Amino acid sequence: MKLKSQLLPVISLVALAIFFWPFWTGSQILSIGLGGILATLATIALLTITFLLFEGQLLGPKQLALLGTMAALGAALRVGTGGVAGLELVFAAVILGGAAFGVRFGFLLGAATILVSSVFLGGIGPWTPFQIFATAWVGAGAGFISGRLTRFKIPVLVFYSIVSSYLFGLLMNLWFWPSAVGLSSSLSYVEGASLGSNLASFLTFSLVSSTLTWDTVRAVSVALVLAVFGRAALRALARAKI
Repeated sequence: MKLKSQLLPVISLVALAIFFWPFWTGSQILSIGLGGILATLATIALLTITFLLFEGQLLGPKQLALLGTMAALGAALRVGTGGVAGLELVFAAVILGGAAFGVRFGFLLGAATILVSSVFLGGIGPWTPFQIFATAWVGAGAGFISGRLTRFKIPVLVFYSIVSSYLFGLLMNLWFWPSAVGLSSSLSYVEGASLGSNLASFLTFSLVSSTLTWDTVRAVSVALVLAVFGRAALRALARAKI
């Protein structure tokens, strides 16, 4: 049982290392190749959690049904709002699900939501595994934080939604940054350059390409949804959990 509980953190650490490949590989590895590796890791993670689900050690039948329902809701929100100037309310559903049902539920909810919505959007590509893991971590983080709070849960989750929105943007920028700006720009990834130099280029690229625009809209919109509807939503989910 102890080994099973460690599988998800180990897989997540390996996936996180792949996100940061430009800073440690020292070579121009093709993003599409990394996408294939991460897709394999995502499959392993989902299979592992699915095994635990059916073994009855993670979720009961009722929570499994809730997972399917919330994943469908999240997918609908992503299809309906994704791509509208950073308005991505899917993160509100993922954060609430993780906060209500815990780390592993939040992880699986984030992963399943992206997978289902990508099928409907017809947008499955080398970026999809990265989106799966990044969104899964948003849900897992909400579960981790919520499980340690007895008071001020909504204000903390609102703050978490803002921080995680920006971190999600940074993580997603990592997978394509080396090939996004070519080799001649001041924001380019430079093979063999120092960690500080490439990190500065990446952070500047992220600032001008998504942080000030797309990521900020995501952070503000999700935070507002949680501030207005979060308390009622958590109460409803708590009743469904019983």
